[in-house]
Amino acid sequence: MAPRKIIIDTDPGQDDAVAILLALASPEEVEVLGITAVAGNVPLPMTQKNARIICELAGKPDTLVFAGCDAPLSRKLVTAELVHGKTGLDGPTLPDPTMPLQEQHAVDFIIETLRRNDPQTVTLCPIGPLTNIATALEKAPDIASRIQEIVLMGGAYFEVGNITPTAEFNIYVDPEAAKKVFACGAPITVLPLDVTHAALVTTKRNAAIRALNTPVGEAVAQMTEFFERFDREKYGSDGAPLHDPCVIAYLIQPDLFTGRHINVEIETVSELTLGMTVADWWGVTDRAPNSTFMRAIQAEGFFALLTERLGRL
Repeated sequence: MAPRKIIIDTDPGQDDAVAILLALASPEEVEVLGITAVAGNVPLPMTQKNARIICELAGKPDTLVFAGCDAPLSRKLVTAELVHGKTGLDGPTLPDPTMPLQEQHAVDFIIETLRRNDPQTVTLCPIGPLTNIATALEKAPDIASRIQEIVLMGGAYFEVGNITPTAEFNIYVDPEAAKKVFACGAPITVLPLDVTHAALVTTKRNAAIRALNTPVGEAVAQMTEFFERFDREKYGSDGAPLHDPCVIAYLIQPDLFTGRHINVEIETVSELTLGMTVADWWGVTDRAPNSTFMRAIQAEGFFALLTERLGRL
């Protein structure tokens, strides 16, 4: 089979960085048409820079990187330096990128790419706030029917929230954008906290990545060591959850994941539950299913795949 054409929409972030590396190491399964940066974990000037830093770390400086929206649709930007550090990639010391940032706006690139390719042949992979995707759908409603699938990291059901008691960060930062995306009619697959909190970088798993003895392996090990200090303190977990690489792993090896096709709505009004993904897991409403919502991951298989692919770079 030909590799699946994808656009990675991202706000790097250490776990975003690992997702980008996994995609760039897997050309047999995914063809990265471009990387579109959005404000989220850190502001846009840092996310677009970080995306280019990671492409160069991977030895893929010809990857197209675009800067997108610098703020949510209608809210003040909330960032996560407390988790990711002031650069978003705290941990390793990585050089500033020399590869260019593309002049075209990320939203226009998304629209143009979906229109240029055959319908249902390009998958969007948002692993940050959904501002760029929602803006593209607002600007060009015709693209919704051209999207093969939207595979995103965001939301939660059983695990509930990580930025508020009821909301996951990516959805909470721009809930209005998330609402537009979930209502767009394109096929959607969701990798929520329920999955990603089971994909923990334990000491043993991180040692296997470091043992690759490559610049990529060492950088990833240092990133996850920095990243995990927050989760160990907050959750008492045995390591840091690798949220965003789950999206790419799903595209490469979907049988690592299990879930259900259900209805998911986004709360945009309540101050108490703003950004909550209201997932009808048990089918208690008459709302039509609009998303395949993953519930579980085979963590050992996931880390075996990740480590093997990182070893290619």
